[in-house]
Amino acid sequence: MNTPAGTPMTFPPAMSGEDVHGDPFDGAVMRAIRGCDAGLVCHRVAADRMGAALVFTPEVPLAKAMAMLPLCGVGFQNALGALAPPEVAVHLAWAGGILINGAACGAFRACASTQDPAAVPDWLVVGFDLPLLLAAVPGNVPDQTALYEEGCADVDPHLLIEAWARHTLNWIARWEDEGTKPLHAEWRGLAHGMGETVVEDGRSGTFLGVDEDFGMLLRDAQTTHLIPLTTLLEEAP
Repeated sequence: MNTPAGTPMTFPPAMSGEDVHGDPFDGAVMRAIRGCDAGLVCHRVAADRMGAALVFTPEVPLAKAMAMLPLCGVGFQNALGALAPPEVAVHLAWAGGILINGAACGAFRACASTQDPAAVPDWLVVGFDLPLLLAAVPGNVPDQTALYEEGCADVDPHLLIEAWARHTLNWIARWEDEGTKPLHAEWRGLAHGMGETVVEDGRSGTFLGVDEDFGMLLRDAQTTHLIPLTTLLEEAP
């Protein structure tokens, strides 16, 4: 059942929502720079795509706070898993990509007030963009897809954003109470490409897994490289 147009979206008490006209990620970054409260979810649903971004105010160094990137991905998988037909498979790429039934379908992004891994950032924004309809003719881009192409035409994007917020908040609470172990276990079951040859940060090698802070362990012919999640950060405007 689709949400009627103009119906306010519902977010958990620790969060607030703002419907934006432009890119939700850019909107959340600008509001974070101006000093908004943590828990703001900027969101937008258009005819062919949807997106949402969450503002954090971390109390730990950036290297550890970047766990919010895979955490938000796990929250998304949990949310879509609850709303989509059971045969729809959702996986997460280390660098933020979302895969639905094995094809690329949107991605997560992150931006922070600093890029110093040892510094505690004033703010951190993590958001996703997801196509609802393919711009190209299906079949012409077999490695790409859109939500409605994968048996999810009945998934209401507004309800998906609400569910993402709830599941993400639940994982934040678990991360604060239990540390990274439960998140690691959940994420590993959803990770795409582990054990395969990948190219990341200009290096090619076998994706062995991740360290405690979700840095990629990449093995080439000479050694194992650690690529921290902070390399994925976009520069703040």
